[in-house]
Amino acid sequence: MNLLITSKEQIFAELTNIDSFLNITMSENAEEAVQRGNDLAVYIARTGKLLADSKYWLNEAMKSEIMQTLEVTAKNAKATATAINALIGSLCREDRYLVDWCERCNRTATHQLSWCVTVISKAKEEMKISGMYNNKK
Repeated sequence: MNLLITSKEQIFAELTNIDSFLNITMSENAEEAVQRGNDLAVYIARTGKLLADSKYWLNEAMKSEIMQTLEVTAKNAKATATAINALIGSLCREDRYLVDWCERCNRTATHQLSWCVTVISKAKEEMKISGMYNNKK
C-alpha cells in the first residue's frame, strides 16, 4: 500500500495556518459567509486527512515507544500496566498534541460552516420578507 502520509512538520505548519483562519471573526454578511463556507469545506476535508496522518504518527510513536518501554519495564518488573500506559502517553505527548489539534480544528471548522449556513439562511429569509413587503406597496 502506498501511503501519502503528511510529515509531522507539515501537519504542524498546515494546522498553524488553518488555526489562524479559524480565529478570524466573521461578520453577518451573507457574501462573506458564502466565501468563508467554501474555504471551511476545504479545511474540513484537509483537517480530516491531517487527523488520519497525525494518528498514523501517534501509532508509529506508540509502537516504537512501547517496545522500548516494555523492554525496560520487563527488566525492572516493578511497574504496573497503568504506570506503563502513563509513561507511554507521556513519551508520545507531542504526537498526541497533533491529534488533538487536528480534531479541534476539524470540529471548529465544522461548527463555523454551520454558522455560515445560518447566516446565509437568515439573509435569504430577510430577502424573502423584504420582497413580500415591497410587493404589498
